Amino acid sequence: PIAFLKTVMDDTERTQADLGRLIGSRSRASEVLNRRRALTVAMIWKLNTVWGLPAGALVKPHPLASAA
Repeated sequence: PIAFLKTVMDDTERTQADLGRLIGSRSRASEVLNRRRALTVAMIWKLNTVWGLPAGALVKPHPLASAA
């Protein structure tokens, strides 16, 4: 889902700041894009309803980056 989200952002010229405004903060957007935070149901809902992204492409499990 993160690769898909990054591709959509590139294709639509949306920035990390745009994502941050949508999901709550730029730092949260950074954590999501760098796989340190999982997408939540609320984030997926906003991406689906506001940006029109297919929820099915965002709900797939994805590994997070290790803390080490």
